[in-house]
Amino acid sequence: MTLRVLVVEDDPVAADAHALYVNRVPGFEVAAVAHSRAEALRALEEAAAGKAGGIDLILLDLYLPDGNGLELLRSLRAAGHTEDVFAVTSARDLTMIREGVSLGVVQHVLKPFTFRTLSDRLLRYADFRATAETQAEAVSQDEVDRTLSVLRAAPTASTLPKGLSAPTLARITAQLRDAAAAGLTASEAAAALGVNRITARRYLEHLVSAGRADRHQRYGQVGRPEHHYVWRS
Repeated sequence: MTLRVLVVEDDPVAADAHALYVNRVPGFEVAAVAHSRAEALRALEEAAAGKAGGIDLILLDLYLPDGNGLELLRSLRAAGHTEDVFAVTSARDLTMIREGVSLGVVQHVLKPFTFRTLSDRLLRYADFRATAETQAEAVSQDEVDRTLSVLRAAPTASTLPKGLSAPTLARITAQLRDAAAAGLTASEAAAALGVNRITARRYLEHLVSAGRADRHQRYGQVGRPEHHYVWRS
């Protein structure tokens, strides 16, 4: 499933950069770009009425030429809009951040940010959505905590083992998630991403250690077992 994103940003250069970043992340596409509250409202209405479907996620700048982004969000909630929101802002006011959380902001991304920063958060959001949509209810507190931690805890280079990079991890994560129950072997992941099998296996084993994938034995055509990795939904 492709998640459709509305980019709301008053600076045209920044808006283009954010849209470019979103379109580079597997499983996401920019549905529209708006530079004001009025344009954002119009884009949401047009997306809801269009054949391509509505908006799944809004990247929302909090400072817009015709009003505050949180005021826009408040009016959207009052009108029954349920789209998830990433607040994209240079604001570091914790009171504003708290208000955003109360209105359903699921991530705050501080400007300026890199592609890796946004990519990590988008992929984690996709994981969260996939879990919420395929699992009717949580069976334990641990499961609730694990689901929320996927959304909240974005990985950084410092949390990865030496030799692993966040961009490559994001690509392998997307491949494994897209494979669903079919899963991948290290050889299949390596071929898909253009890396060697040992490198692909290191990333897959990291996902197993992090509790985001499961490892099974699968027997090949000549009877030799291979490690088979499946995304943990």
